[in-house]
Amino acid sequence: MSIPENAIYPRTGDKQTIYLKNVVTDPSIEVGDYTMYNDFVADPCDFQKNNVLYHYPINHDRLMIGKFCSIACGAKFLFTSANHTMQSLSTYPFPLFFEEWGLDRADVARSWDNKGDIVVGSDVWIGFEAVILSGVTIGDGAVIGARAVVTKDVPPYTIVGGIPAKSIRKRFSDETIERLEALRWWDWPRERIARNIPFIQAGQLDQIE
Repeated sequence: MSIPENAIYPRTGDKQTIYLKNVVTDPSIEVGDYTMYNDFVADPCDFQKNNVLYHYPINHDRLMIGKFCSIACGAKFLFTSANHTMQSLSTYPFPLFFEEWGLDRADVARSWDNKGDIVVGSDVWIGFEAVILSGVTIGDGAVIGARAVVTKDVPPYTIVGGIPAKSIRKRFSDETIERLEALRWWDWPRERIARNIPFIQAGQLDQIE
């Protein structure tokens, strides 16, 4: 029996795991089908408030997460307004306190350097309390280690970890990665995915329809 498309909780009796797409209301956050978030500390339905930080409309930046991603408890997406500008002689955000210093309110965003969107591909696993910084793109199939701080782009099917996060190894050979990127199984109809789960789970790429 399949779970209804708009279901929040995909597992009976489990209130710690949600389908993230069905709780996000901010139009600047996009989440693909079946991407799940687990939180055993806070209410996972508060992901938008607790895990997407310094994400203010003035910057017009977006969080885009693909399909079939697994996001562990406490993972954070840290946006541009967490930055302090490096172009000034001081890191103090004077424009943010425009009233105190008689500055133009329209220049508030000069307090920080705008790094841009955070883009997460499909089938990405983000580990416990990992931090993804603004401007980062994470490729399909990548794995982000627990408590890693991701400051740079992560190639597809690459495992990274540490502070700052660095490449540990590729999950598969270059040939297999290329085939998986072309296959894009996460975009298939549900029925086709279901038929191929045994082959996906067993790593039998040649057996996939």
